[in-house]
Amino acid sequence: MKFQMDEAYNNASKHIAVLAFPFGTHAAPLLSLTRQLSDACPDAVFSFLSTQQSNTSTFPMKVDKIKPFNVRDGLPKEYMFKGNPHEPVEYFVKAVPGNFTEVLDEVVAKTGKSIDCLITDAFYAFGADIADELNVPWVALWTAGPRTLFVHMDTDFIRQQVGINGPQDKTLDFLPEFSAIRVADLPGITCGDFDAGYPVLLHKMRLALSRAAAIAANSYEDLDNTVVNMLKLRFNRYLNVGPFNLVSSSTDDDSHDCLDWLSKHEPASVVYISFGTVMMPPPEELQALCEALEESEFPFLWSFRGSPENELSSGFLERTSSKGKIVPWAPQQKILEHPSVGVFVSHGGWNSVLESICGGVPMIFRPFFGDQGLNTRTVEAIWGFGLELEGGTLTRGGAMKALKLTLCSEQGKQMRDKTRLEKELAYTQ
Repeated sequence: MKFQMDEAYNNASKHIAVLAFPFGTHAAPLLSLTRQLSDACPDAVFSFLSTQQSNTSTFPMKVDKIKPFNVRDGLPKEYMFKGNPHEPVEYFVKAVPGNFTEVLDEVVAKTGKSIDCLITDAFYAFGADIADELNVPWVALWTAGPRTLFVHMDTDFIRQQVGINGPQDKTLDFLPEFSAIRVADLPGITCGDFDAGYPVLLHKMRLALSRAAAIAANSYEDLDNTVVNMLKLRFNRYLNVGPFNLVSSSTDDDSHDCLDWLSKHEPASVVYISFGTVMMPPPEELQALCEALEESEFPFLWSFRGSPENELSSGFLERTSSKGKIVPWAPQQKILEHPSVGVFVSHGGWNSVLESICGGVPMIFRPFFGDQGLNTRTVEAIWGFGLELEGGTLTRGGAMKALKLTLCSEQGKQMRDKTRLEKELAYTQ
């Protein structure tokens, strides 16, 4: 382990250890928070611990006073990823907390700087034990939405009310502000394998989170205010410190000229499509989306992971070249802030919801797993600036209906107005 920041460690009066969850979009918000704290605390140095793969993608450039350190990912030698996004998580969960504590010990030994505070992803219940052993405060960052945290903390009560593997259409009218939420929208807390990696992490989190000195949340005060207030009653310090996408210093690289392309289109006319970094709709759904885009003739910008030539409909790229643009990466926040974007087709991850709010753009959802179903239902049924595809999957007819509704109808205009009002609240926090 090499240290290129000896001077920073030598000059620092405080040493803060930051433990990231290296999957999905968890590490980036934690780094954003760390950067803000670094700016606010010029005499502090931060050791940021995650896997090598996560650190490589999260740290695109050198960050003063924040040093990344790699922890073991727990994967067997010669491991080959076969498409199941949960499998690496299972291996990683088996490696914690030992992979973190061994690197923490090494950092302290080589820098001569003991830990003064521990900041971790809220998934890491073991943060409470490490902080107790070090006799330092533990701060947990919740990277998802307030409703998701609320249902995770109330999992036992919810299971008592609806049972295990109970009716999916039953509503949660026994919880304040949840009468529009159904069992089917919940993030796997009433069905599935409760001994798998994610459920185990979340169960331990429920037991430990009250021990945190503070819980920081990637949200803002006026979003879901009633639920936020209920969380504040439950925890000593529940602090909304987001949205991080408004302060993120991540790259705005537009090497594929997305913004110039958008500028050639009418206001609120373009469909922007991105399903995040983890999952992709199956081939038949991609085919259906291609058919809907081609038949509807709406201009579209698609951030597509993989090979569009091999994975999209034969001839689709050629037939839509005059109205569509497909790129391997796009500056998403800048795109959603562009006036020509009229709707965001998304998987419904929390970061994407916040980015859509900050861009003032309504959403069409195709959720896959985790909190995405609950985010989808919340945006559609409670906040009113998005909608889920019929049946929760992409079909030609369902996609065309959703696109026409959001881009061409009075209801779509109302959704856009609601999103822009929410945008004003996000920017004034």
